[in-house]
Amino acid sequence: MKVIVLSGREAKSRTFNLGTWSKALVGLCVLGLPVGAFLLGANLPAQETDLFDARTTNAWHKALRKQQSDVADAEQEAKEQLTALTLKLGEMQARLTRLDALGERLVSIAKLDKGEFQFGTMPAMGGPDAIAEVGELPYQPPEFVSVLNGLAHQIDDRQSQLDTLEALMSRRKLDDDMFLAGRPIKKGWMSSRYGYRTDPFNGNRAWHGGVDFAGKKGADVVAVAAGVVTWADNRYGYGQMVEINHGNGYKTRYGHNSQLKVKLGDIVKKGETVALMGSSGRSTGPHVHFEVYKNGRPVNPATYIRRTGR
Repeated sequence: MKVIVLSGREAKSRTFNLGTWSKALVGLCVLGLPVGAFLLGANLPAQETDLFDARTTNAWHKALRKQQSDVADAEQEAKEQLTALTLKLGEMQARLTRLDALGERLVSIAKLDKGEFQFGTMPAMGGPDAIAEVGELPYQPPEFVSVLNGLAHQIDDRQSQLDTLEALMSRRKLDDDMFLAGRPIKKGWMSSRYGYRTDPFNGNRAWHGGVDFAGKKGADVVAVAAGVVTWADNRYGYGQMVEINHGNGYKTRYGHNSQLKVKLGDIVKKGETVALMGSSGRSTGPHVHFEVYKNGRPVNPATYIRRTGR
């Protein structure tokens, strides 16, 4: 085999004769270059694309375990909240049941029209729905939230009805307490009526503007209605006297007492002891002189004594 080498500068050529071993060596070099280049090219991309080493893999596994733990915690919290909501729902239902039972009982006691206070039924309500804009979907809360909101609304409604009923009953109780009725004593008898009579001191015909109830000295003298004490002291002719203003133009007087149990400005209840029976003032013995005034003028107490309480 001949190899010709050209010289670029002098345009000369030289010829070499290669033997058998030389030819084998040259062939091996020629074939080895492409193979080496291929292997080198195959190895370089593999090293450059190997992005996930052991540390990266461990980090990913750790993050995955963290997410799984967070999901488990969230599920447990959701279960606990659902349990709490269930208990709250039961508590609200029990409270509503008690309110309904109480309301119905109060309506029965007060002898009110049952149609006015409807406990145990949904309150009447209405009104046009708000028109949503085109493409707008109204928010739909979860079902259990709607149930809780409905119960809360019912409880508020029952509470409002009970407040109204309480105010009505309080007003009725106040009216009953201020209603003049009954006798000003617990024990005793009527010893002198209202109107003209013979004066026990001089025997002359005289006007008696009240009713006398005789009894034991020291016996209780009670208010025939609730009111405010406007006099609690000695008064000419009456001795130790108590006067009570009951409103609506009514006043009552309790005279000839031995001891007063109230003072000026006190608020007294119906049936409360305001004095003890005595014989102070112009009196012939232990009794209470009872008078009723309406719009500043004395009226016959018998009308109110014969009344029964509301």
